[in-house]
Amino acid sequence: MLFKLVLSTLGTYVLYRAINAVYARLTSPLRRLRGPQSPSLVMGNILQLFGGAVTGIEERWVEEYGTTFKINGFLSHADLYTIDTKALHHVITHTHIYQKPSEMRYNLGRGVGPGILVVEGDAHKNQRRIMNPAFGAPQVRELTRVFVEKSAQLRDIWKVKAAQNGGSARVEVMSDLTRATLDIIGLAGFNHNINALSTRSGDVPDPLAAAFESLSAAQRQFTLLHNVQGVYPIFRWIPTEADRIARAAQAEMIRIGRQLLASSKRDIADTGTFETGRARDLLNLLVRANTSKEVPMHQRLSDEDVLAQVPTFLVAGHETTSTALTWALFALTQNMKAQTRLREELISIDTETPTLDELNNLPYLDCVVRETLRVYAPVPTTERVAFADDIIPLAKPYTDTQGNIHNTLRIPKDTMIIIPLLTLNRDPTIWGADAKEFIPERWESPLSTSIPGVYGNMFTFLGGPRNCIGYRFALAEMKALLFTLIRGFEFELAVAHADVAARWISVTQGPFLLSNAEAGSQLPLLVRPIVRA
Repeated sequence: MLFKLVLSTLGTYVLYRAINAVYARLTSPLRRLRGPQSPSLVMGNILQLFGGAVTGIEERWVEEYGTTFKINGFLSHADLYTIDTKALHHVITHTHIYQKPSEMRYNLGRGVGPGILVVEGDAHKNQRRIMNPAFGAPQVRELTRVFVEKSAQLRDIWKVKAAQNGGSARVEVMSDLTRATLDIIGLAGFNHNINALSTRSGDVPDPLAAAFESLSAAQRQFTLLHNVQGVYPIFRWIPTEADRIARAAQAEMIRIGRQLLASSKRDIADTGTFETGRARDLLNLLVRANTSKEVPMHQRLSDEDVLAQVPTFLVAGHETTSTALTWALFALTQNMKAQTRLREELISIDTETPTLDELNNLPYLDCVVRETLRVYAPVPTTERVAFADDIIPLAKPYTDTQGNIHNTLRIPKDTMIIIPLLTLNRDPTIWGADAKEFIPERWESPLSTSIPGVYGNMFTFLGGPRNCIGYRFALAEMKALLFTLIRGFEFELAVAHADVAARWISVTQGPFLLSNAEAGSQLPLLVRPIVRA
């Protein structure tokens, strides 16, 4: 009897939501927007966007339907897709209206908890206010030493491999860069030695690294049920193996985080300063800012809020950077002239351990980093949902299906807005006919675009109040690793160019081989040490 009652309740709930979805579709102001046909009544165009390989279908839609059009979301709900820079500026700056959708927050929260990536509104403002000092330029300058030291360790590992293989070696750079960036965030984030680069097969991995890997594996087990649970909270009681793994991994991260937090608090109590003792890691800087006399007690983060940043730092400060670096090396194998020019610039600096100021004074290195982040934005797309009715201004008017021209777009509450970072970064009307090509020289002339990004006239780190808080950290880390690796090696693609494609890995796009897709994200390169007089 109870089972029938539960089943009946669920059926009524699903029917109610389905009727609401159909009604919203029939009455939505977006119904007269042009857009692609829906290949599925349930999934709409979602699988075309996020179902696997990054195919460039969004760029083809822009060519056909213009800068602003609709796509079909879950249950064919009308979602807004736009690369209109004025519209996007409105969306990312009006954060009281446009926030991350509940399903995105739910699925992110399953892994990282209530950290800065997940919370919204006043909670986000408060976390951001306390955390900003830890990610400022002076703090990143202090951490550059960590970036350089780990870069040298990775260089030496590859040198040994090359020596053991007659002067060159085939290296799967994605996995090695992932280990290097994990080590970096361990030290720079928490003053914790993960030693992923030193861990060999059969060794007992660091507990924090093991928990993170379990969490990543759980996130990769995303299924239709998880999407349904994100949209319809009533189904979240259904247990899944991925949820069990994620909860266990998160609990282990929090356990380790409590130890790191206690160590940080002891350090501050013992020294009262960062001039001596422990390094300026992000967690320590966060604790220092949070306990500052300038912060009222009611604005301070709780220990739980601080601990939520541990998995957040690992996820946000690890995979995105290793993915960007992998694409940078790939791009330089396809543009050997750029690789040679970059190496000549780097070799001209008479040091193996550059400071951040020295790295930032290398103009062509800066061009390569900018172009990589433009052409290969690690996170191609994100989303926001309207929490109230609104009117979005447009830089370019659109023509609806009835031939009417509109300079604004009325958005009803609950409308999903797709924010296409990569498509905007490659828009030929902004960057020219060669927008999809990796050409670092384009940055040698002053560039000014209408893209409302926080960095580099591009959208890779977003913009507005929710721009990427760690973008300075990521830039310095990329420059340090590229400085050391390009000085040390000549890189060549170890497979045919046509075998390499981009694929969604959780929220990032990573390289994989069409001939070995089941192996997951990878990029095999040939590395040859540079012999200098």
